[in-house]
Amino acid sequence: MPLMQPPETVVEITRVLEAAGYEAWCVGGGVRDALLGIPNLDWDLTTSAKPLQVRKLFRRTVPVGIEFGTIGVLDETNVMHEVTTFRSDVETDGRHAVVRFGESLEEDLARRDFTINAIAYSPSRDELRDPFGGQRDLGARTLRAVGVPKDRMREDRLRALRAIRFASRFGFTVDAATWQAILVSAPYLGKLSPERVQQEIVKTMNQVALPSVAFGMWRDSGAFAELVPMLAGITDVELLALDHLRLPLLDRRPQRLQLRLAGLFSAARPGTVLAMLKALRFSNADSAWIGGLVERWHDMGRGMKNELMQPEPPADSVLRAWAGRAGRTRLAPLLRIADAHWWAERERGRPAPSRERVESVYRRAIRIAYRDPVEVSDLAVNGDDLLRIGITGKRLGETLRALLQWVLEDPSRNTPESLSNRARELS
Repeated sequence: MPLMQPPETVVEITRVLEAAGYEAWCVGGGVRDALLGIPNLDWDLTTSAKPLQVRKLFRRTVPVGIEFGTIGVLDETNVMHEVTTFRSDVETDGRHAVVRFGESLEEDLARRDFTINAIAYSPSRDELRDPFGGQRDLGARTLRAVGVPKDRMREDRLRALRAIRFASRFGFTVDAATWQAILVSAPYLGKLSPERVQQEIVKTMNQVALPSVAFGMWRDSGAFAELVPMLAGITDVELLALDHLRLPLLDRRPQRLQLRLAGLFSAARPGTVLAMLKALRFSNADSAWIGGLVERWHDMGRGMKNELMQPEPPADSVLRAWAGRAGRTRLAPLLRIADAHWWAERERGRPAPSRERVESVYRRAIRIAYRDPVEVSDLAVNGDDLLRIGITGKRLGETLRALLQWVLEDPSRNTPESLSNRARELS
C-alpha cells in the first residue's frame, strides 16, 4: 500500500518527467494534508527540469511564473498543476525574491517556509524526503519555520500571517522561536500589499474553524496594529463572537464569507469600516454590504439587546421597526451578528439575551419582515400620489418616511385612503 495516493494525473506528470531523465517530487500542501489525512486535490510538483524543458515535455502548459521557475501543466480534465524547478533565493526585499535554479531537492526544500510544508514525496519510489523533521512536527502538532525562523520571516513577510493561519487551521502550537520571529517581523508587515492582506483575511475566514484563535494572534503579534489599526484593540469577546458565526468550512457562497467579515469588522469604531474595507481592496459591492451591516449593528445593537432582555418578548411593532431600520434583506444577517455577540457575552458571564429568546424572536422577525410593510416601497401610496394632493419638494420625502413610521405601528393602516388622509394631516 503506497504511503499516500496523489491523483493519477499528478502521478502521470511525474512519470513523464522521470522518463525524460529528470527528478520529480510532489511537494507542499498536498503532501502535508495527505499525511494529516485531509483530502486535497491541489498537488504541486518540483523537478530538476528547467522551465523550458518542462514546456517541451507537455502539450498544454501555462507560464504562470516562468521567471520563478513555475509552469502550469494542464491535465486531461483541464486542472492545472504547478511544476516548479528546484530553486533557491538569491536576495529578497521581504516580499519579492530573486531566485536561481537549484541543483537538488534538499536545496529547494530548504527555502520553504515551514517544516510541515517542506516534505517531498516520490510516487514512483513511494519515498518521502523530510530533511527538516516535518513529519515529527505534524505528530507533535507544532508549526515551526524551516532553519532560522527570523531569516524565513525576513525573506517573505507574508509568512508571519501564513504561520498564524496554518497553526489555527490545524490546531497546532507555534514553536517558540517561530513565534518570536513573527513578533519581530510584525513592524515590517507594511511591506505587504493591501491585496495580500485581504487575501489572508479571506483565507483565514474560509479555512479556520475558530477564527478567534487566528485573529487573536493577529492582535497579540502586532499584525492588526500594523495592517488594520482599527482592529488593534479588538476584545476577547469580540473575537469569540466570530466562532459563533457557525459556517461550513470551505463554503464559497459569498454571503457566508461576508457575514464572517462583518463579524470581524464590527469591532471597529462606527464610521470607519467602509474606508477600511476599501483600503484593503475589497470590492465596492462587498464594502457596501459589510460596511452597511456593521453600521446597523452599531446603530441598533444596544437597543435590540435591551428589548430582548425585558420580561416580555418585543411586540410585532418593534420587530417591524427593526426590519424598517435594518432593511428587509439585512435583518437576518444583523440578527445573526447580534446572536454571535450575545452568545460570546453569555460564555464570559456577561448579561445578554437568552439563546431561547433570540431564536424565538429571530423566527418572528424574519416572518414579519417578509409579510408586513417595512420599507417606503411597501406603502400603498408613492411620491406621485402625494404630488397629486399637493405635497412637493423636501416635504414629499419627509411625509413618506412619516407614513412608514405610522404603518410600522399598525400595518392595517397601509391603504391608499388611510395614507392619503394621514398625509394631508401631516402637511
